[in-house]
Formats: sequence, structure tokens, C-alpha cells
Amino acid sequence: MEQTQASAQPRVWVLVGEKRGDNAQVRNLAKAVGWDFEEKHVQVKTEWREGKPPVEASLGHVDLVESDSLEGPWPDLVLLAGRRLASVGLWIKAASKGQTRLVVVGKPRGKASAFDLIVIAAHYVMPDAPNVVRHALPLMNVDRDALAETKKAWVGRLLLLPRPLSALFVGGPTGGLRFDVETAKDLLAGARAAVLKRRGSLYIVTSRRTPAAVADYLAAERTPNEQIFLYGRPGEGGLGYDENPYQGLLALAEHFIVTTDSLSMMVEVAKLGRLLSLYPVARATPGLEGVLTRLDVMKTLSPRADEIPAGGLAARTVAALGWPMHSRDLTAISRLLVEKQLANWLGEPLIQPEPYEDDALPQVAQRIRGLVSP
Repeated sequence: MEQTQASAQPRVWVLVGEKRGDNAQVRNLAKAVGWDFEEKHVQVKTEWREGKPPVEASLGHVDLVESDSLEGPWPDLVLLAGRRLASVGLWIKAASKGQTRLVVVGKPRGKASAFDLIVIAAHYVMPDAPNVVRHALPLMNVDRDALAETKKAWVGRLLLLPRPLSALFVGGPTGGLRFDVETAKDLLAGARAAVLKRRGSLYIVTSRRTPAAVADYLAAERTPNEQIFLYGRPGEGGLGYDENPYQGLLALAEHFIVTTDSLSMMVEVAKLGRLLSLYPVARATPGLEGVLTRLDVMKTLSPRADEIPAGGLAARTVAALGWPMHSRDLTAISRLLVEKQLANWLGEPLIQPEPYEDDALPQVAQRIRGLVSP
């Protein structure tokens, strides 16, 4: 988009929502672009926090009272991630009569041609197109200066247990992955075995997606050599903190155990070059798919070795025929991290990696600047 003055900066909005990982990626991308930007917090209505609204130019799923104002003058550029904010971006573009350029991180699941740039990491499944740019790992980046300040704030609270510290970051079901109490039992047993070998202590942190039954199980099973933070339940039963210790553990823990559904957590630890063990979350196989796998008519997919299409039996079947309808391969990033020797599977020997650096951010930022430069 042409500017009236060569020295004028484009007006940039960054849409942020409830997903910490998505927010981190668009903020990192906006900083890499190098222009001043304004954040617009978008709060979706309660019924859409887990639901998936259609991708269309609409604010129907947005809580306009709790969200920041979305009024002109309209921006030249909007950066966003996720389908809920994709609809907001399309609404802004329509309100600007098509003048606003839209950049979305991740596959928007519809209206792909309406986005000026679609930025996708290795786990997204999407055909090549002029407005698609690919990179390997999600665009996470750890601010080391901020992490040093975080370390000072948390050092007195997190070093109460014997070192070395292992941090267990617990995710939850997504895209058809199985994450129930049985999964939590296996995860906790593996984490404790790893901690025992290192003669250290374990901190457990649940996330927004962790099922209540899993959080209850982990809380009930806590030992004196473990501390736990239950997301959304600070202070409950004396087990939580007044604030989430995730950043504090990033700064202070020596070893991390992360469930493979948690892309942002895996990549942030890898970027720091810390010891990283991955717990492979398996595919849920309810109904007909479960019957077919038990009869050996369908293969039981291994999250360590196989692509796991997001979605149900239909998505898996169509993908096997070579016509993928799914948006993501749910194991691609974890397999890539192990392949690059940035992580090990939980239970296997630890790997001491170098901090991971790539040139994805500056390359994508250059493409974005090209959308709006004179």
C-alpha cells in the first residue's frame, strides 16, 4: 500500500486473544517487521472460547464490551493468528474497503485468498500459493533480557526444592489427541523416573487446555518433592501460586518435560537450548476407528513416528488416500525437534542441544514489509 510520505510509517494493529502461544508469535513477528504497532485485545464470547466459528468477516463471536475498540482510522496492516481472530481481521479489511493488508499466522481454514500473507510452520498442511510462506518451527522467540529479570523475581520461590529442577508442562487434548487421566498417569510416571535419575525435584504446571480431571489427578498425587500450579486455580488447596510460574521455570529449571500438544512450550525451551524431554501424546481412537484399530484393520498410529492428522476418522481416511482435508499434522513439530537433536523422547537418554537459531523471522518480516511499502 503506497504511503503519502516516504517517511510515514504504516499504521499496524496486532490482534491478541486468549492463546499465549499465538500472541507470542504475532508479537515476535511485529517486532521483527520493525514498525510501531498497536495491540488490540479481542475477547471472544464464552460459547466460542472452545467452539470454532466459521472464518468470515464477522464480529458475531466477539465480546465487544470486553474487547478493545475496533474503529477507524483503519490500519494499513493487521497481524493475527488463529481462526477466531482471522474473522476479526476479515471484518477490519471489509470495513477499510479492502485497503488493510492481512497477515495470519497459521492456516485460516477458509477464505485463504482473502489474506495477503499466510505464515505456516512445518505442522500445517496446505498447498503452495503466492500468498503462502513456509518456515520450520513456530515463530517463538525468548526475550533473554526479560528472562533474566524474571529469574530475579522467582529465584527465591522456585529454588526451595532440591536441584536440579525439572519442569513438567502439561497441555491437553487438541485436534483428536487423547489426554485423559490414563495419559496423565503414564506422563507422571515417566516424569518421576526422569527426575529420580537426576536426583532432583519436579515442578508441574498445567495449562488452559488441561482437563479438570487431569489437573485433579496431578494435584492429588503430588508428593513432598513436587510443587504444582493448576492453571486457573491459583492458591487452591495451598498448591498454587498467586501467578503462573511458567516464565520463572523457563529462567530457572535445568530440565523440561513437555507434552507434544504444546507447541509454544516445546519451541521456547528448544530456543533456549535446555534439556528437553517430549512426552508423545497419542491419537484418540473412539467409535469406529477404535474398533478398526483393535481388529488391526487400521494401523495404530505412533506419535513418535507417524503423521497424525488433526480431526477424526474421516480426516485420517482421506489423508491416507492422498487427499488431505486436515489442517495440521499433530506430531510434525515434536518429530522435527527430535530429528534436529533439540529434544529426546521422555524415557530416552537426554540430549544437550545448542540454542536453536533460524532465519525465519527476518525472512517473513521482509515479505510483510513488501506488502505495504511504496
